[in-house]
Amino acid sequence: MELLTDFLIAAVNSPWVYVVVFAIVVIDGFFPPVPSESIVVVAAAVGVSTGAPNPIAIVILAAIGAAAGDNIAYWLGRTVGTTRFRWMRHARAVAALDWAARGLSRSAASMLLVARYIPVGRIAVNMTAGATGFSHRRFWPLTVLAGACWAVYSVLIGVLAGHWVKDQPLLGAAIGVVIALVLGLVIDRVSTAVARRREAASEQYAASCEQPVA
Repeated sequence: MELLTDFLIAAVNSPWVYVVVFAIVVIDGFFPPVPSESIVVVAAAVGVSTGAPNPIAIVILAAIGAAAGDNIAYWLGRTVGTTRFRWMRHARAVAALDWAARGLSRSAASMLLVARYIPVGRIAVNMTAGATGFSHRRFWPLTVLAGACWAVYSVLIGVLAGHWVKDQPLLGAAIGVVIALVLGLVIDRVSTAVARRREAASEQYAASCEQPVA
């Protein structure tokens, strides 16, 4: 993360900064170790403080890159499935994929929109959508909407942090990253809690239906 951030800050006055942001966002759609949220926030915060890169351009590139990365994950799921590789069979991966499958079966649109804010979650959801044969005609418009909302959200965090400490771009970038990480954690916890409550309610309803009528 530090290496990528240093490179981005060094490239702010070069057109290459847009290529870097776009590429990182695309890759993060199917490779979670790449910190796309942090990079987009840093780019926006530095842009506010120094005048470049342009936050509006970052929004557009991040939105397109996010949708592209999500669709790559979808096609990877459709091509290789979600059980072929050893890492997919680890307990944490299995739990994430099961969570994704349940969410898609209950409320696909909400799941795809919320998962975009959860780095590992979005990959699990998008690959599961592909592996389970979820309609791509329905999938890709939702990823465009999710990518646009996520890009605006990430850039706004960077812009606000950059304005807060406009004379110190590095500090603004750091503050923005911390805010993004905290909000991402909150979204993850809330979505997990909601999913568990829905699952418990469904199990309770199923159990009540199975009880014999007196």
